[in-house]
Amino acid sequence: MQKVVAVLGGGIGGLSACHHLSKSPNVSKIVLLEKSGRCGGWLSSIRRDDGAVFEQGPRGVRPAGAVGRNTLNMVSELGLESEILPVTKDHVASKNRFLYVKGQLHKMPSGPGGVIRTIPPFSRPIIQSVLKEVLIRKGTEEDESVHAFVSRRMGSELADIAIDSLCRGVFAGDSRQLSVRSCFPPLYEAERSRGSIVLGMLMGSGGGPKVVPSDLAKRASKESWTQWSLKRGMQAFPEALEDMLKRRERVELHHHAKVKSLNMNGGGWEIKLDDGISLKADHVISTLPASELASVLPPAAQHLSEQLRSIASVNVAVVNLEYEGFILPFTGFGHLVPSSEDPGLLGVVYDSVPFPQHNRSGGLTTRLTVMMGGAWFEQTFGHPDSVTKQTLLDRATQAVTSHLGVNSQPVWSCVALHKNCIPQYHLGHWKRLEKMRQYISNHNLPLTLAGASYDGVSVNDVIFSGRTAAEGLIGKT
Repeated sequence: MQKVVAVLGGGIGGLSACHHLSKSPNVSKIVLLEKSGRCGGWLSSIRRDDGAVFEQGPRGVRPAGAVGRNTLNMVSELGLESEILPVTKDHVASKNRFLYVKGQLHKMPSGPGGVIRTIPPFSRPIIQSVLKEVLIRKGTEEDESVHAFVSRRMGSELADIAIDSLCRGVFAGDSRQLSVRSCFPPLYEAERSRGSIVLGMLMGSGGGPKVVPSDLAKRASKESWTQWSLKRGMQAFPEALEDMLKRRERVELHHHAKVKSLNMNGGGWEIKLDDGISLKADHVISTLPASELASVLPPAAQHLSEQLRSIASVNVAVVNLEYEGFILPFTGFGHLVPSSEDPGLLGVVYDSVPFPQHNRSGGLTTRLTVMMGGAWFEQTFGHPDSVTKQTLLDRATQAVTSHLGVNSQPVWSCVALHKNCIPQYHLGHWKRLEKMRQYISNHNLPLTLAGASYDGVSVNDVIFSGRTAAEGLIGKT
């Protein structure tokens, strides 16, 4: 029986789902519904006429693990190998990452020396925490906050400074509220299977998906890439995917197609759009944010809607800045700021260091991106609808001045406020997912949940969730 599948949301997850669905002869039609005028979601690049590229969303992708290989395999399928800009392990952007603590920048410990010696802002060598960690008894809780987990196993100093900053850098979130089980599954699994993070990391905790590497993925591993981007910015990835899908006759892509309601109709769905058009589908893959899906489900699925609404998300302000000349006091990837230092300021990325290819042609410049807000947005800036771009710009340039000692003003800037852009996997997230998927199964709903709200917020995770959703319908491709 051939199916009509509707994919809700044209971000990278929705595009990935369509890509994998289109490989199967058992799907007669794939309809992608995207509410905005473009696909790609948060993958959004500004390309200036002088060759400069600025990322408003994710700026680089990690090649590591099965999900990293899966993304690189897709890059190959799209014929984008020649566009790739790799950053290797020995690159200064990989080696130098900083923390801004007590008004000063400190290089994060790296390499054996960094682990054995006491390096500020830490008051003792990290090796002490590591050796002690192996002896600590296994936790008994089903879930724990990231902060509590790391405090218990590695001590409060690492939790307060390094892990707090890391959670702000990855999730724009609060380590005291985020779930270790859902945000950092390898840490949780390492403790469960080996009784220790360190032993789990050394011995591996097994499991995980299997992805056969393409030649590109093999090259990434051989050359020790830590991240990569594309010559025309990360947006080139969803653009290439969309172009490929447009050439496939069973795929229909609709922009400006906002879903108003979903209703069950004789074993399938009736999908009403904002403009009054209605479509029928045998199955729906939703890559919409959880709360958006909740608002279009039928009243009968109220229990599912309530669970979906309980997945929170945060607002992040992204300020791209360009300065004349090379203005950094030292080079590296960038610096993160723990919440105890400045709750509203998450970190600064030194974009020109990992990707100088994105600088404008002619004349030396420095591109920086300042990330602000996240879980602290409202307490710092007030309601997202009432904050002005000037306020955000001033706050960002002031941070560059005070953290990096830069006295000149930027020659170009762009302020973007991304509302509800990063889902927050708070304590018990795994339980909510279990309940939602159980509900869908018990009620025989032809619905699959995919996208950043559920099983990982990174670009790789979201792409893989699209693949998994498609393969759940059509089998492995």
